[in-house]
Amino acid sequence: MSYMENHFDKRLDPTLLVEDAKSVVSLLLNYYPHQLQNVDSYKISKYAFGEDYHLVIRDKLKEFLFSIQSSIGEVSGRAFVDSAPVLDKAWAAKSGLGWIGKNSNLLTQKVGSFYFIAELIIDLELEYDHAVTDHCGSCTACIDSCPTQAIVAPYVVDGSKCISYFTIELKENIPVEMKGLFNDWAFGCDVCQDVCPWNRFAKPHSEPLFNANSEILSMSKKDWIEITEETFKAVFKNSPIKRAKFQGIKRNIDFLT
Repeated sequence: MSYMENHFDKRLDPTLLVEDAKSVVSLLLNYYPHQLQNVDSYKISKYAFGEDYHLVIRDKLKEFLFSIQSSIGEVSGRAFVDSAPVLDKAWAAKSGLGWIGKNSNLLTQKVGSFYFIAELIIDLELEYDHAVTDHCGSCTACIDSCPTQAIVAPYVVDGSKCISYFTIELKENIPVEMKGLFNDWAFGCDVCQDVCPWNRFAKPHSEPLFNANSEILSMSKKDWIEITEETFKAVFKNSPIKRAKFQGIKRNIDFLT
């Protein structure tokens, strides 16, 4: 995952992304679903049940920035949602929204970790918040449960071993040594979140655009195996799943069968 090393200076210095930046405003948006998939199906990560979060959140951030400008006056800024070299989790933790858990996800005591993280970087100086206490304690549920042992140490994830990487980011064939380890995950993986005790407190989201696509939830393994490119484009046209492209999904399904 060498792309993570790109623009490292910008990841550390927000002023390289927004001139005269003085504050990073971190925001969380819940995506925990109201419904789960058909049990006889290949699994997709819960964040992909609804519409593409990039578009949904970007629109909300633009509205938020406009409301700041309307209330305060001339404020310059830029919205980021998983689309630029921004250290999302680090800024969210620094702002006190949660702590980074042993699975490297941002955790909150009240509702767990099924949240998207986004930022507004603005040239307005605000009163800064502070980091909160780590509440992982001696728990190792995520480490013990990772199917591919991608959590190589507490708080350290080898992304190149993660099922999400293999099923979404990897362009080549999935390594044969991973055969039998994916437990039917075809797009992403939620195992380290599902087993986290703090996610017992997860509550369903209230964003209509994140409501699950009923066609996706009802798909059986047979449907996934027989899916055509035409059907893929129709069902997933507004979904994050289209990121993997039809050939990528077919590769993943073939690997699981």
